[in-house]
Amino acid sequence: MKVHKRPIHAVSLWVRRQPPKVKAFLAVVSGMAALVLLRFIVHDHDNLFVAAETVHSIGISVLIYKLTKEKTCAGLSLKSQDLTAIFLAVRLYCSFVMEYDIHTLLDLATLATTLWVIYMIRFKLKSSYMEDKDNLAIYYVVVPCAVLALCIHPSTSHNLFNRISWAFCVYLEAISVLPQLRVMQNTQIVEPFTAHYVFALGVARFLSCAHWVLQVLDSRGQLLVALGYGLWPSMVLLSEIVQTFILADFCYYYIKSVFGGQLVVRLPPGVV
Repeated sequence: MKVHKRPIHAVSLWVRRQPPKVKAFLAVVSGMAALVLLRFIVHDHDNLFVAAETVHSIGISVLIYKLTKEKTCAGLSLKSQDLTAIFLAVRLYCSFVMEYDIHTLLDLATLATTLWVIYMIRFKLKSSYMEDKDNLAIYYVVVPCAVLALCIHPSTSHNLFNRISWAFCVYLEAISVLPQLRVMQNTQIVEPFTAHYVFALGVARFLSCAHWVLQVLDSRGQLLVALGYGLWPSMVLLSEIVQTFILADFCYYYIKSVFGGQLVVRLPPGVV
């Protein structure tokens, strides 16, 4: 008797069989289709930023629940949290000296939560921290961002140090999740709460990227001009795109696991 596969399983199986170039093409097409859809159904693009912050808050709430109720930090990367704290602290400094707005308050709340998470992992739940799996050296992430910030930064009238700091936090935010991805790559199995948290990060970053891209399109490129001249405007947009696609692979397997009724996300070797 022939067993009929669910459509989602058939599609995922077909995608997995495709060569890397085809997968990359499908990812780009899917992203563009999602952007077109959002452009038609979301009239005020600032709502995308609000949605991104909301989803990020949900992800943080899941993380808090995991640490307080489950009493474990297994599967979480302390180094990713450290990097998050660094770029948030630098961005807060830039906000205070360059432009103070509602984003400053949001960053302050996120930084406070991140510092609490770091405290819990480093001290209260240290016994469950998978230090051997969290093995991506931080300087591999921080140093390239610092060098890039020195070379490519805003061309505004602000102090040079402040402009370099602004660029540094933009670049660091884009790849701060890399240690977390390394932990998941090393374990191959991601438990539910960590998976929910990382998926929320992926969705939030996609919505934030969509917010930027649609604003650039609607302003006919004037938004990029307002950011300054040279390579900096393009690097800002590129950073938004990078931090979206860097989590795309994991989000695919997360959705596949959810539709498959699995409680944990199982990652094939080489993913993320």
